[in-house]
Amino acid sequence: MYYDFLINVRKAGCENVIVVGGNHDSPSFLNAPKDILAALNVSVIGHATENPEDEMIVVKDKLGNPLTIVCAVPFLRERDISRFTEGENYSDRSKRINENIKKHYEAIARLAENKREELGTAVPIIATGHLPVAGGKRNDDGVRETYIGNIEAVGNDIFPDAFDYVALGHYHIPFDIKGHIRFCGSPIPMGFGEAGQKKQVNLIEFNEGRNIETIEIPVFQQLESIVGDKKFIAQRLSELKKNGVSVWVEVIYTGNEIFPDLSSWVNEQIANSNIEVLKLQNRQYLNEVLTQVDTADSLDELNEMEVFDKLLGKNNIPDEQKAELKALYKEIIDGLHIQDMPL
Repeated sequence: MYYDFLINVRKAGCENVIVVGGNHDSPSFLNAPKDILAALNVSVIGHATENPEDEMIVVKDKLGNPLTIVCAVPFLRERDISRFTEGENYSDRSKRINENIKKHYEAIARLAENKREELGTAVPIIATGHLPVAGGKRNDDGVRETYIGNIEAVGNDIFPDAFDYVALGHYHIPFDIKGHIRFCGSPIPMGFGEAGQKKQVNLIEFNEGRNIETIEIPVFQQLESIVGDKKFIAQRLSELKKNGVSVWVEVIYTGNEIFPDLSSWVNEQIANSNIEVLKLQNRQYLNEVLTQVDTADSLDELNEMEVFDKLLGKNNIPDEQKAELKALYKEIIDGLHIQDMPL
């Protein structure tokens, strides 16, 4: 799918493509074919290196004339920008990482300005970033609440004024941070938390100044999250069935009545329709089961923090210790989610 996409993008008329690694990507996987893809004018930056110049790309037209300078900064892992200091606390670590992120952008901005001066033409400088920036929206699926080192978000002051546009990734919801600093958002919903959201791409033109146009992406597959009691769920499924369109559904039962055969009942409601239930959650039945017996069968209904909460309660951990233990456990979980295969 990855290679088909790159080929189709080229066929569509895009002469230059820059692939920048994110927190869900394996840098080694992305970088493996980079030399071959370069022949198609596809530049790949899987991870940051010791030399920020490796992330700088001069985009040229067919005649070899420079069009723009792109500072293709990927997702910055802690090991890419700083080293652990023994004995530092959470606050010191967060401050160190934040400062090093800012220094990384300052360094590559200086290199880009020098390159522009060397080229002798006032081409725009565009930067990328895959990180949470204060002000961005994150009430969606698939986005971790913290970055690295317990940093929830960095300020937009980390981006030097040399950048004419900053294209951000990480949050799935489009958001204008500061005019020329923007989250484009994901092109398709990444989960049911994004059902109904309008998705878009940004088209930026540099002629006499900078013009930014947002283009709404059509809905290719309808998603819907149905949350409610038995009556509400039945009514909404009936409406979707009458519409006859293909829809992927999440059903979350929140009624007061214990409903152990929810799955069978839902399947009966959607029989002979274009409705496909991809996610089913029975909160009342789950609560009843957990009250009666602590069973591993319920783990698929719990997230990591909920399991840890149950463990703390089961072992009668004092309240004054719970907050610290939760913070430490969250640090471990966040660290695991940004790990990738060895470089």
